[in-house]
Amino acid sequence: MTNSLTLRRPDDWHLHLRDGEMLAAVAAFSGHFGRAIIMPNLVPPVVTGAQAASYRDRILAALPPEVTLRPLMTLYLTEATDPADLVAAHRDGIITAVKLYPAGATTNSASGVTNFDKVRPVLEAMAEAGIPLCTHGEVTDPAVDIFDREAVFIDKVLDPIRRATPGLRVVMEHITTSDGVDYVSGQSDMGATITTHHLVINRNHILVGGIRPHYYCLPVAKRESHRLALRKAATSGDPRFFLGTDSAPHPDRAKESACGCAGCFTAPNTMSILAHVFEEDGALDKLEGFTSLNGPAFYGLPANEDMIRLVKRETPATYPTHIPAGDETVTVFDPGFPLYWHVEDHA
Repeated sequence: MTNSLTLRRPDDWHLHLRDGEMLAAVAAFSGHFGRAIIMPNLVPPVVTGAQAASYRDRILAALPPEVTLRPLMTLYLTEATDPADLVAAHRDGIITAVKLYPAGATTNSASGVTNFDKVRPVLEAMAEAGIPLCTHGEVTDPAVDIFDREAVFIDKVLDPIRRATPGLRVVMEHITTSDGVDYVSGQSDMGATITTHHLVINRNHILVGGIRPHYYCLPVAKRESHRLALRKAATSGDPRFFLGTDSAPHPDRAKESACGCAGCFTAPNTMSILAHVFEEDGALDKLEGFTSLNGPAFYGLPANEDMIRLVKRETPATYPTHIPAGDETVTVFDPGFPLYWHVEDHA
């Protein structure tokens, strides 16, 4: 039995760091990662190259000196996005990708896209410049059941966008269904991120025995058959699938309310959880690909040169259950099982 693993330092290809006091509170918890794609859904959203550069500077200022996380910035796609500014920001190394939120799909997505015809010039400019599009893969039509919104997005939005924009490189983020797995598996020019929490929970964890708001996320966790499809994809070694935690901190006050926020804060314990999942599925040899190799390959970046070490011990690893954020607290995701895999920052 393997009791230790040495991996290239992992990257997080979908991360929420927020801003202000919350940024200062959570940023260091992503310190095991070498790089992270930073989500732009602030209030107001990050929509220009100048705003992305400013946000990057605030993130770097919030990181302790010993944390070497490199933020990879994104722009929030709107119907008013300037293609020239976007392309210039990518050319100058300010942004790595662009994020598509269908309007109203998730937290702070009101400025997202409603009429996809209006963003076609931007998508065409992105395809020509080689700028990846990261998609929140859900439709927002109130007539579509929340558990079906990912599958409908593939048919009604994603596939038409890709057909209309040849050469556009697309990441379908935080896939939650076998439909998402099947679609990405059939493509040669796109990737998909899978979160830590969607490998662990299904919709029963949110609803059975009482509502558990700290398991509520968007896209919402689906039935068990979909969770198993995600695990099979993540542990398969298929290079189209890679880690994007979608770690999304919210104050407990906002999560535990009459209209609770969507998001799971998984940054502190993600690597321990993933080691548990991959060991359980007999795929520890595939963990490095999922966390450290597949994402850089898709984005055309080198894998990190430095390493981390995971060690399985008889005593569970200890993580905080809550962290302070100004006058608020944030609950750390609880996988529901002890975590015997400990992360050592340097091999």
